Amino acid sequence: MRLHPVRFFVALAIVVAAVMPASAQINLVGYWSPLYDEDFLERLPGPDVGDYAGLPITAAARKRANTWEASLLTLPEHQCKPHPSTYGFRGIGLVRIWEDRDSQTQRLVKVHTFIQYQEQHREIWMDGRPHPPDLEPHTWQGFSTGRFEGDVLVVRTTHLKAGWVRRNGVPLSDRATMTERFFRHDDLLTHVMMIEDPVYLSEPLVKTTGYVLAPNGTMDPYPCRAVVEVPREAGEIPHHTLDEVPPTREFAMKHDIPEDAAAGGAETALPEYMAKLPSLPRVTPAGDPNGGFGPPPPGRGAGPPGRGGPPPAGRGAGPGGRSGRPQ
Repeated sequence: MRLHPVRFFVALAIVVAAVMPASAQINLVGYWSPLYDEDFLERLPGPDVGDYAGLPITAAARKRANTWEASLLTLPEHQCKPHPSTYGFRGIGLVRIWEDRDSQTQRLVKVHTFIQYQEQHREIWMDGRPHPPDLEPHTWQGFSTGRFEGDVLVVRTTHLKAGWVRRNGVPLSDRATMTERFFRHDDLLTHVMMIEDPVYLSEPLVKTTGYVLAPNGTMDPYPCRAVVEVPREAGEIPHHTLDEVPPTREFAMKHDIPEDAAAGGAETALPEYMAKLPSLPRVTPAGDPNGGFGPPPPGRGAGPPGRGGPPPAGRGAGPGGRSGRPQ
């Protein structure tokens, strides 16, 4: 039986649609300029040292962050580090997005994202390939695969180097993974990321970032050359010890909030936590404010449970001079 030509092509289209993977439903290609109206103080001037509020961090993450010193960034080996992809979209600089397509079939093979600061280039594979084995090398950008769910690009990233979630020492381990969603509405792009880390996060951390299309966008190179900013003895690494007054106490004193709130944890991100604040003790200076802070009230350790006993006075009042450089 001879099939009518129109019916033949309709049938052929149905078969092709059934066997071909879903193609991209929306175009993300272009230059995108970040909007800083969300978390402006954290993302541009830089967060205060000791401010972990609203982050679902573990006791191990808090302890790591308490030993961090901003002068670490003056070491030559730290000066040209790019942001890991778990933070890059929260940073500064234009973002360029482009595609690689098969020259014969025009199928989408890869999406590239390139952030100007420290030239953060990431490849998002769209061809269905699996993620590498666990023992494969970890990088700043990790290994990313993507798929479209309707008009939303969904990206899964693994194989990341150890990084950070806030630029004041709050860490991420190399076991962290990230799931992202890119939403486009005309000239606006919304980036949503969900980070999971079995070491330093007690539950997923969700952040969003907005972008606006830059039709005439251009991107200059970002050369970075390490120099000796502060002369030091070989092997000297800026840090704080676990015996010093934790910076959460300094931050809490500066802003007149309970140390429990400054110390973060999943509970501090919940709206109902506000009702608990009046019942929590404030940090009070002991003697000379330049000599540090006295021990917490009886019955409390150095902040929320799991953060150790009362530390001796050591650091001066306030986090002045120790906040991260703008990045």
